[in-house]
This record gives sequence, structure tokens and C-alpha cells, in this order.
Amino acid sequence: MATLIQEVETPMVETERSIPEQAATGPVKHQKVTTGKSTKIVKRMALAGGLAVALATAGVAAYTYYQDRVTTDDAQVDAHIAPIASKVFGNVAEILVKDNETVKAGQVLVRLDARDYEAHVAQARAALAAAESQATGARVGVPLVNATTASGADAAEAQLAAARADYERVKADYDRASTSELATVRADIESSRATAERTKADRIRMEPLAAQDEISKQQFDAYIAAARVADSDLNASQQRLASAEKEAQGVKSAMAAAAARVTGAQAGVKQAKANREQVNISSAQAGSASAAVLQARANLDTAQLQLSYATIVAPVNGVVTRKSVQDGQIVQPGQGLMTIVPVNDAYVIANFKETQLASVRPGQRAEVYIDMYGKTFEAVVDSLSNATGTRLSLLPPENATGNYVKIVQRIPVKLVVKNLPSGLTLRPGMNAEATVFTK
Repeated sequence: MATLIQEVETPMVETERSIPEQAATGPVKHQKVTTGKSTKIVKRMALAGGLAVALATAGVAAYTYYQDRVTTDDAQVDAHIAPIASKVFGNVAEILVKDNETVKAGQVLVRLDARDYEAHVAQARAALAAAESQATGARVGVPLVNATTASGADAAEAQLAAARADYERVKADYDRASTSELATVRADIESSRATAERTKADRIRMEPLAAQDEISKQQFDAYIAAARVADSDLNASQQRLASAEKEAQGVKSAMAAAAARVTGAQAGVKQAKANREQVNISSAQAGSASAAVLQARANLDTAQLQLSYATIVAPVNGVVTRKSVQDGQIVQPGQGLMTIVPVNDAYVIANFKETQLASVRPGQRAEVYIDMYGKTFEAVVDSLSNATGTRLSLLPPENATGNYVKIVQRIPVKLVVKNLPSGLTLRPGMNAEATVFTK
């Protein structure tokens, strides 16, 4: 290009060549010849045309190259960094990793003094055993109480039935003794009294006749004997009445006793029914004991969980960074001990201008240039943030103050690097340049 420019800038000189006027065989002729002017004009035009074609080609190529892609140099490597902190209080008994050491998920990082938590586990396990024993006894007692109270209720019902039957029998005897028998005895008394009075009257009427010998001594003796027999019958009837009245009183007393037994049997039935409530009480106690077992088991699980927290393990594969814990240190719950930076889970956050993202979609092909390695790696658009970076900052802008200045905002786009060569590591915070191919 420089040579061509120099050629263009070289002045065009018109020269004349003189031919001797006298030749050996002919007249002398003078001829003017132009050798460089027209040729250089043609070269200049050709050079200008070629330069224009080159510039047009370069412009078309640049337009074609940048037409379906967006690029930003505001990009950094990022990762889900895992801070490691203690969940429980305790002394640091052992540190098993060093700063910048590679660890695997589940690897033990720090051990705290676990003797207090082991004692809590033992206490919780003993409490669970006691609760289970009480629950077993309560569960066994429910059928025993059920059977015992059921038997007592049946016996009380039987006793009540027997007492009622005895009462009915005694009542029937009393009704009979106090009505029909007494009526019969009283009727006998009245009959005997009438007979005694008649025979006595006959004897009295016969006494004058016997004194006057109008009747024989034998006949008078017969009247006397008849009067005595009638008196004896009357006395006997009166004695039977007294006996019947006493018997009726006895039967009445027996009836009262039978009634008392019925009342006692009814009380026994009520007591048996009340005892049946012991089944519900025993069932409730068994349920309470079962709940106590659940609570004791939960306490044991909590104690075991607290014990497990005394062993701090790595949650992810990565490299230990910012280790601040020391042997013998007393740590508090939530106190940071170190940080685990993932090794293979890094990604790139590219902050594109909002005017560049109209055609950017998840899944599109991308390229990431890492400044540290000076290489470009294939990537893919994983996702786009749903808010601008300034809106998610600690102090988001306040555009309603009256001093609003419109500034093009940037929106974070997450890019995932594909097929990262072995031996290369993307570290969070590294600078990068990102390009997304929109078509």
C-alpha cells in the first residue's frame, strides 16, 4: 500500500527526445514523444478503485462479522461460593485442612469438642428408654383395667339382679303375711271369740239349772268344758295373730334388708360403671405415654443432630479459602471459619447494555475470552437477570428526585463455559470478555 501511494505521489514528467535532423540517407525530422503521463493516470485510477473496493469489502466484512453478535468486556468469572460456619458452640479440637487445599464434598474440615453433646445424647437416650418403658406399662394396663372393670360391672349387675329378685320375693311374703294370713287369723279370732262368748253364756245360763238339779251334773260339766275349749281356741287364735303379726314384722324387716341390698347393689353398679371410666383414663395415660415417647425421641434426634454439628464437613467440591479458624478457638453458632470455592462449577456473569439484549435468549451460543489465559472458550447463554445491576445494588438509584439523567443500564447475563480444557481453572473474580451470537 505504501509503495502504491508513493507511486501515486511521484510527479509525472513529460520528456522530449530529439532526433538528429540530418541522417545519412534522409532529411532531419524532429519528433515529440509522451511516455509517463497517461500511464500514471491509469495507475492512479486503478489504485483508487482498488482502495475503494478494499474499504467496501472491509466494511461489509466488519458489518457481517458484528451484525449477529453482541460483545462486552464488562464480564467476570463467578461461582456459588460456600461459606463454612459453625452451627453450635464449642472448642475447636482439630483442623484437618489448610488454606488453598482442595477438598471434596463430605470431607471433614473441622472437629469441635463433642463431649458435652455426647452427654446430651446419652441423657436423651435414657429419657427415651424411660418413656418407652412407661408407655409399655400404660399400654399393658389398658386391657387389664378393661377386663377387671368389665368383670366388676358384670358382678355388680348380677348382684343387683339377685337383690331385686330377693326383694320381690320378700315383698310378696310380706304382702301375704300382712294381708291374707293376718285376715285369716283375725277371722279365726272373731269366730273363736263368738264361740267363747256363746259357750260362756250357755254355762252361765246353765249354772242356776245345775244348782236346782234341773240338769244333770254331766250336762253342766259339758257346758263348762265347751266354754273352756272356746276360751282355749280364742287364746290360741290370739296367739296365732300375735305370731302372724310378729312374722309380718319380720318379713317387713327382711323386705327392708332386701331393699337395702338392692340399693347397695345399685351403688355397686354405679361404682362399676365409674370404674369403667378407668379404661378411658388408662387409654389416655397410654396415649400420653406414647406422646412422651415421641417427645423423648425428638429430643434424642435433636441431641444427635447437635452432636453431628460438632463435625464440620465440606458441602461441595472446591478449594479452601480465607481459613480463619485456629486450634483451641472457641467458636459461636454462625461464626465463619473458612470459605469453599467450587472448582468445576464456575460461570461467567457478563453485564451487557440493555440496548444489546433485544435478541439474546437462553441457549444461544457464546464465546468467553479469559484475560488470564488469553484464550477464547465456547459457552452458552444460561439465563438473563430479571433486573438491572443498579436496581440490585446496595443503593439503587432514585429517579424521582427531579435530577434524573438517563443512563444506559446493564443487565447481568449468565454464561456457562463448555468443555473447559483439563488443567485450566476458572476462579471467581477473573476478568473476561463475552460475546453472544444472536443467530
